[in-house]
Amino acid sequence: MRTNNSPISSIGGSGSELECLPYGVHQHGEGVCLLVRMGPYRILLDCGIADISQLIADFQASQPADLVLCSHAHPDHARGLLTLHQAFPTLPIYASEVTTQLLPLNWQNIDSQHIPQFCQALPWRSPIEFHTGLVAQIFPAGHLPGAAVILLTYTTPQRSYKLLYTGDFFLSNSRLVDGLSVEELRGLEPDVLIIEGSYGTARHPHRRSQENTLAERIEKAIAESRPVLLPAPTLGLGQEILMLLRSHHNFTGRDLDIWVDGSVATGCDAYLELLPYLPASVQNFARHQALFWDERVRPRVRKLHPEQRSTIGNSPCIAIADETIDLSQYNHPESSPWLVLVPEKPSYQHPTSLSSDNVETYLLAQHSDGPGITQLIHNLRPQDVIFIHGSPSYLADLASLEELQNRYHLHTPAAGTLVELRIGEMFLQPPAPPETNYEGELNELGSVVTITLPEAITTEPRWRNFADTGLVEARWQGEELVLRGLSPRELLKSSSDRLSWTQLSCCGTCKFQRGQRCWNQASPLFGFKVPPEGYCPAFERLNPLGPIPQ
Repeated sequence: MRTNNSPISSIGGSGSELECLPYGVHQHGEGVCLLVRMGPYRILLDCGIADISQLIADFQASQPADLVLCSHAHPDHARGLLTLHQAFPTLPIYASEVTTQLLPLNWQNIDSQHIPQFCQALPWRSPIEFHTGLVAQIFPAGHLPGAAVILLTYTTPQRSYKLLYTGDFFLSNSRLVDGLSVEELRGLEPDVLIIEGSYGTARHPHRRSQENTLAERIEKAIAESRPVLLPAPTLGLGQEILMLLRSHHNFTGRDLDIWVDGSVATGCDAYLELLPYLPASVQNFARHQALFWDERVRPRVRKLHPEQRSTIGNSPCIAIADETIDLSQYNHPESSPWLVLVPEKPSYQHPTSLSSDNVETYLLAQHSDGPGITQLIHNLRPQDVIFIHGSPSYLADLASLEELQNRYHLHTPAAGTLVELRIGEMFLQPPAPPETNYEGELNELGSVVTITLPEAITTEPRWRNFADTGLVEARWQGEELVLRGLSPRELLKSSSDRLSWTQLSCCGTCKFQRGQRCWNQASPLFGFKVPPEGYCPAFERLNPLGPIPQ
């Protein structure tokens, strides 16, 4: 592997048959856009960057590629396609049939009559020869209806070169999309795999367990007479949650209103147009009752119009909202305090228009976790693996896995960094990204053990999430002790067999706890938001009278 930091215009100048030049790798929210060269051909994989001025500047005298292939309709992979078409009207753009129908939802501020049908549909699994020796083939990727894994094959008289691009993929079946089939891809034998690493090496619970946890949290809020608000993007997560609520045993037949607001409702209408492309179980569900809009069958599902936002919430209900709107519009004098549930995913900006006391996170993953990523890599067995679509820290974690380093050439390029792919050369694995280790001290003080780490650890971007509550969970893993930061969601989750915090020596009864934060400078929790049941050695009871249960 050789990574070249030369100017973007250098693609094609190295003599390598395969090169990949990222214009965007979604490391800092810029979207995904990859220019791949295979022999004499340039192929643009996705165009999720909002600003395509660099593409235009680099190719003023010609088109930037021979063709464009779009993996799916999410904005971070598709938002720049309309501008790209306007700049290069003759540049051919292709995607799956479903993606071609969903793409216009990226430009809802433009009258649909003014959006040309610039994207051409490709059939599943059928090899299409676009140019002499250049063939493309797409396979379902899970994640979103129409999402595709793209296989590119370039054949010369000497040999064939294969490159596989996953886009966003998900191995598990979700409510509205069948998961990617590893078995279907196993025999493809690509030389190069470009794969997303959204969650890095994290391991997730089973999909059904994630769904049940979310359903139980919503049910608990409803039982407490609290309305629930779930911000969601236009496509994907909002429809998944709605289908979960429509079919989960905790809610079927329940006298409850579910409101769907803004662009999420528009996305639902788009799904209804795609019913023949959805899984057989969803089509069977739709034969017996409406997939989304239904005011007869409980729970009732209705569209929410802007003028209604300030009228709901005075009784228990569920609202799935457009993640871009001001959530404070749902607050009004007669409403109960909303419980806002936001997705637990990398780089997600939690809403700030409502009090943080009412905001919790949940996990309903839309991308494969670390074990899913490595499973796909080991089944495909490429020579080179290019990680994109994740924070630099998460991608570095993947590239540091010994099980991958020993078998593959690993790349984690930034935008603008040319990757030359020397297929067939002797395997010489580049050195792994440097691991940052922090040396600390461990002290036993009576009944308390303290672990002290250097201040340098706080400069790591992941520290903020780890230290959010100031509390950690420790568990043994073989002979090693693993520390994990506890999230606010986990701390707020109650247990029926837990003693009331009012009976304990804890933050809720400590005289230094004010406004749900610790103000004792002698405490390791100083300045952090603390749960009522939290504890530290600096505890002093607010009311010293009376015995304290141990």
